[in-house]
Amino acid sequence: MKAITGLTALVLGASLAGMALAQAEAPPAEAGAGAAAAVSGTDAAPADAMPEEEPVELAQGNTVMPSGHDITPVEMEDGRWRNDEGIPTFNVEDGVVDFATFNGFRRYHAECHVCHGPDGEGSTYAPALKNSVLRMDYYDFMQVVASGKQGTNSVMPAFGTNKNVWCYIDDIYVYLLAHGTDTIGRGRPAQRADKPDEYTAQEDACMSS
Repeated sequence: MKAITGLTALVLGASLAGMALAQAEAPPAEAGAGAAAAVSGTDAAPADAMPEEEPVELAQGNTVMPSGHDITPVEMEDGRWRNDEGIPTFNVEDGVVDFATFNGFRRYHAECHVCHGPDGEGSTYAPALKNSVLRMDYYDFMQVVASGKQGTNSVMPAFGTNKNVWCYIDDIYVYLLAHGTDTIGRGRPAQRADKPDEYTAQEDACMSS
């Protein structure tokens, strides 16, 4: 199955977000994940939006995550690297980070780090996404980012209609993968690849839709 990108992604995000609003009165689901969290109430408490956020111990050279996804980059599509299943992944060569992963760092810190902490390290009320993404199925991650999640003491908003998040959700995802696997450290990557023309075209199409 190919990853969801461009106009299709924005339409799917809006659809999932709409479903979430329609079900706002339903009891919260027992499982799921989130790309950002907002506390409701006066006392901050750990959110249950992304379970199993403990650090993942990976053997050296292991490219298959607990989620079952192989993070080996195989081909570039729309200016983003993908594995053999078409799922977004990162590509770091000689310390140079691919553009999408670098942009994921920027977008994460613009939209997500207030709740989930700098570099996806987590906070007192939102999980460490750098660990969660290694265990989560990519499509589950996309669904919950789009439609949101209500926990016991916290609420993760739906971002399916927020273009500043949804048009770059693959970038945020691969940045968290790269940091979660310790391929890149904390902070702004020192070197990045140039922005591919295909990336610009996909970005323009998504943001102008």
